[in-house]
Amino acid sequence: MDSSSDPVTITPCPDGPLLVRGDFTVLTAPGREETATDRRVVALCRCGKTGIPPLCDGSHRAVGFRAPAPPATAEPPPGDG
Repeated sequence: MDSSSDPVTITPCPDGPLLVRGDFTVLTAPGREETATDRRVVALCRCGKTGIPPLCDGSHRAVGFRAPAPPATAEPPPGDG
C-alpha cells in the first residue's frame, strides 16, 4: 500500500460480516496463499458457517447469527464522510 492509498477500514455489520474497505490483501493463514480479490470492499465471515472462507456467503442469515454493532462514536472513521 502506498502513502496515497485510502486507509483500510473494518466495519462490523450487526448480525453479519466484517466489511473491509481499502487497499488490502487477505491471507488464509500465516505462510499460506492469498484469497484472490480485486475488490476494494470484501465481507469477511464472522459466523463460521460460510462455504467460501474467509469470505461471507450470507450463511449468517440462515443460521441466525447474532452479533451487536459497535457503539456509535462521535467522529466517523476516516474516509466515511
